[in-house]
Amino acid sequence: MPGVSNFRTTFLRTARGALAGLLAGFGALAAAELAAGLVRPAAGPVTVVGGAVIDRTPAAVKDFAIRTFGENDKIVLQVGILLVLALFAVVLGVLSLRYRRAGAAGVLVFGVVGAAAALSRPDSGGAGDALPSVVGALAAAAVLYGLAGKAAPVGSTSGDTGTGSGWSRRGFLTMAAVTAVAATGAGVAGRALSGWRGRGAVASREGLVLPAPASPAPAVPAGARLKVPEISAFTTPNRDFYRVDTALVVPEVDAGTWRLRIRGKGVTRPRSYTLAQLLARPLIERDITLTCVSNEVGGPYVGTARWLGVPLAGLLAECGVRPPSKGGRADQLVARSVDGMTLGSPVEDVMDGRDAMLAVGMNGEPLPFAHGYPVRMLVPGLYGYVSACKWITEIELTTFDAYDPYWVKRKWARRAPIKTQSRIDTPKPFARPAAGTVVIAGVAWAQHRGIARVEVRVDDGPWQDADLAAQHTPDTWRQWSYRWQAAAGGHTLTVRATDGTSAVQTENRTRTIPDGASGRHSVFVTVH
Repeated sequence: MPGVSNFRTTFLRTARGALAGLLAGFGALAAAELAAGLVRPAAGPVTVVGGAVIDRTPAAVKDFAIRTFGENDKIVLQVGILLVLALFAVVLGVLSLRYRRAGAAGVLVFGVVGAAAALSRPDSGGAGDALPSVVGALAAAAVLYGLAGKAAPVGSTSGDTGTGSGWSRRGFLTMAAVTAVAATGAGVAGRALSGWRGRGAVASREGLVLPAPASPAPAVPAGARLKVPEISAFTTPNRDFYRVDTALVVPEVDAGTWRLRIRGKGVTRPRSYTLAQLLARPLIERDITLTCVSNEVGGPYVGTARWLGVPLAGLLAECGVRPPSKGGRADQLVARSVDGMTLGSPVEDVMDGRDAMLAVGMNGEPLPFAHGYPVRMLVPGLYGYVSACKWITEIELTTFDAYDPYWVKRKWARRAPIKTQSRIDTPKPFARPAAGTVVIAGVAWAQHRGIARVEVRVDDGPWQDADLAAQHTPDTWRQWSYRWQAAAGGHTLTVRATDGTSAVQTENRTRTIPDGASGRHSVFVTVH
């Protein structure tokens, strides 16, 4: 039947074009991976385009991504980019069957986009960062042009035997196979090369021996840890500590070449420090709870660790910096990361006596790469987006009027003290406990103010005082529990905390933007 035959011919031609486009795309990514291994891994096209997308995404969309996908948001973004690239590769592949040169030229456009994204990144290493995108595009254009020549009909379009249609089945399949093998090899080589380039960073971390602190952390009181199943551990293991940042590729910094520069307004003695010089200073060890501003009410982006680091106030004073209250010229400290991130902290808060530090250790080991190795900054009582710069490489003293850091440019608040919050860890939402005694328990935090009281309410009943675990320090969260005599039926459990200044956690529910979520955490359970 002529109609069936024509449909089959059209379908098979389209499939050949789609396969040619996908193989060209695969070749582009593999060639770019190999080139990035030679230049630097962070210059790969998926990474730089993903970073450009993150930089240009509205704050509300970022907040939605974190809320919806959690710490998998970067994986979702990368998969999305690959799917878009695959779709366009298919379109260009089909187009190339009829317009061979136009299809190949279309691929080059993506190279231009990738190169532009690489050069626009705040951590751009210069013109070399554009090389992976350019190499990938040229490889893809050559592959697509060659495969289209093998797949496109040059004579009659009837039939699909490889003789009457004018296309070379054997030539197409041979070239497709060679392309797939070569691209796979290039990709593997690129990954191996990137891993080889990172050996220095891995070796520097593995060989780092942290010195004993001059000021050890006070022992955690025995009563600070409640023996309640499913309650959050007082100290969060490194593997479980939340990670929220914009880095698609975790920077692996060689501590041997790392430097920290301190400069700017009011810095009378600009200095540069090596890691060895920081480690030679008297270090402090402190238990501090960190909180991400993207943490929703009852959310998971909060954790406590034992940090080892250099007191930041002393380091700044050594450089001649004074806080505004003592006549200092700068009121904002801008921390810069190796990946170009900028965070702005109030100088007054950094130098008011709290344990602000440049951390080098986390829970008894060098910082994990994902948490800022070799050095990160943290300031108790401030949300991470204004204080917890990972992979820090520079501190500039300036003013809030003179400079807007990364998140402030995206409509987040300039100053961000952590809000008083509490969370029910157990029972879980929609749990079905048995009637009788049910232990309600969780954590509460108000860093640098401490928690003075926690109360629980069942349905619309009165607020009842929970039993508080011992307070370790005002900079750590506090566990709590309440023994509830549960009756059968559905019940809503709500918690609220009072901080060390006697301020009660507000019931007014707000989203995370612009300065952190507020409201009270509730869970619904059915008692049977």
